[in-house]
Amino acid sequence: MDGDTYSLSPVAARELADGIADALTERHAFVHTRYERRGDGSVVVARRRADSAGNEVVFDSSEDLRATFEALPDRFVADDVTRVSGSRRHLLVRFFAEAPAFDCVLVSENPLCAKKGESG
Repeated sequence: MDGDTYSLSPVAARELADGIADALTERHAFVHTRYERRGDGSVVVARRRADSAGNEVVFDSSEDLRATFEALPDRFVADDVTRVSGSRRHLLVRFFAEAPAFDCVLVSENPLCAKKGESG
């Protein structure tokens, strides 16, 4: 600042970097899912109460997440979500229905099915 030089210990530098990363991270929690936009622009959709990587899907950007939604048919089930496999397909169906950024609602639980254009 104004030509002054400051130095930090490695621990203080790591704490500062972590604080900046936290400040740049956007998080939202819904009933069954959660959303996190990281400082690098990537997006994570995960089960709300789970911590393992098998319970999350990482997208390169929010545009990548939006493109995944847009590629789905107007009425879709977990098998229509081809970007991921297994239970993460169900995770994305629930997320699209829960997140207000997506015009989508669940129409049935068994089988898990959602419909676009029904939230208002």
